[in-house]
Amino acid sequence: MRRLLAAATTIALTVIAAPASKAQASQHQSDAQAAVQQASKAQAFQHEARPAGRTAPTIKWSACAESALRLRKAECGMLSVPLDHAAPYGEKIQIAVSRIRHTVAEAKYQGVVLVNPGGPGGKGRALSVMGALVPKGAGAAYDWIGFDPRGVGASKPSLSCDAGYTGYNRPAYVPTTPKIERAWLQRAEGYARACGKAGGKLLEHLKSLDTVRDMDLLRQALNARQINYFGFSYGTYLGQVYATRYPERVRRMVFDGNVNPARVWYDSNLDQDIAFDRNIKIYFRWIAKNHRTYRLGRTGREVERRFYAEQKNLARTPAGGRIGPSELTDIFLQAGYYTFGWDGIARAFSDWVRDGDASGLRRLYDTNNPQTKDADNNYAIYLGVQCTDAEWPQSWTKWTADNWEVHRKAPFETWANAWYNAPCRTWPARSGIPVTVSGETVPPVLLISETLDAATPFSGSLEVRKRFPRSVLIEGVNGTTHSGSLSGNRCVDDTIADYLATGKLPKRLPGERSDKRCRPIQPPAAVAATEAKRAPAPVEEVRKLITGR
Repeated sequence: MRRLLAAATTIALTVIAAPASKAQASQHQSDAQAAVQQASKAQAFQHEARPAGRTAPTIKWSACAESALRLRKAECGMLSVPLDHAAPYGEKIQIAVSRIRHTVAEAKYQGVVLVNPGGPGGKGRALSVMGALVPKGAGAAYDWIGFDPRGVGASKPSLSCDAGYTGYNRPAYVPTTPKIERAWLQRAEGYARACGKAGGKLLEHLKSLDTVRDMDLLRQALNARQINYFGFSYGTYLGQVYATRYPERVRRMVFDGNVNPARVWYDSNLDQDIAFDRNIKIYFRWIAKNHRTYRLGRTGREVERRFYAEQKNLARTPAGGRIGPSELTDIFLQAGYYTFGWDGIARAFSDWVRDGDASGLRRLYDTNNPQTKDADNNYAIYLGVQCTDAEWPQSWTKWTADNWEVHRKAPFETWANAWYNAPCRTWPARSGIPVTVSGETVPPVLLISETLDAATPFSGSLEVRKRFPRSVLIEGVNGTTHSGSLSGNRCVDDTIADYLATGKLPKRLPGERSDKRCRPIQPPAAVAATEAKRAPAPVEEVRKLITGR
């Protein structure tokens, strides 16, 4: 599941900034009354019967260093967990955790909510702020728990392999010559070797199941019998595995952007390639619809031809000396994930094509591909998880056959995705067998997806719905946004609020389909250049939300 490095750490946050002020301001009396109905169960969420002879894990809480978390009175701490869960008394590693406590009376308390932003490799400690962003004040009855999974962010150790790997002047993604193919193979194999040197024993213990076991130790440290959970993208897979392993410890779960548990992980990347190609064509049609603003073509086909023509030109002469065909693909990939940045990408491309101004393209690339240890940490853990969760083909012949076949139908992202995941072919840690996900005995779960989500195609949500027979699926009909809940779409967000407040879900319908249909997140309006300069980008709003600056 290829992710933009910057996007992977903010998957949830890029879509929850807009309604923050409303969510913080509103707490309807009806929701408070609904929470009262949970009073008789409240004590059950606060105490866990621990196995005899085992000492409960603990967290020493103190004020958080991050200003945004301090402003929200968050507490931070470290949870000690085994490096190898098969050796619980052996070497320990540390998981960075934050907590923002409930603000309702104790009788109305509804337990803890663990949050994961996806990736894999996304930092989640800052996501304890999410409670204030749920409509109707429904988040106020919970303790919201953010955490950086093992190897990620402030957790110790934190893995980084080569901070310059996603730098400029890389080969073109499509291996049209043996030279390009050799160059990418050498790069991928080199990155895998670098991770082998940097990761040591940690690389053998980065599977999703390792993090799920960490989550259950976190549950114990929080003195909770059950957890509530909110997962985005890959975070939905963590939730699926947790519910499979510990169904009796699940209370309520929200999965937004559902990973198909039958397709992890090699096959899921091929699925993505088809879906991203479809979405980029939708984006090209949107640009054409706004031809008066961008002047890149009057039809989607004209814009598409312009894009691929510029890719060829950039292979000869990079824009601004740095933006080549690979960088251009990475810039446009954001439009396949989310509608939020559509105007900015089109404007930057138009500035280059029409005026020779590459500054906008440079700015977008640097934002989503920062050359930092922190960004490389995201990529290293992404690989560390996906390369070892399941077997990957060792034969390069299979990779080339599969990817050329898909490329012929979907050229936009196929080879970019292949090279992003290519280090898995020679990854220096053993692969495991994926967990067989089953939710037969799991309480009702809320599933969310837009119909044309490319990162986690809608077929995955249908598969999860089938495996969790008490689940309910909300569909943003014909939308292209990935993991877009809590973005101001009242049809979706109010359903989340009602579920968290009372456990109420829409009626599950017969057949293989969604159970509630909502209007999707709408594409932005094309705006004049002067207006675009005045309007803050969603990513900037998110950064302000998290950093407090």
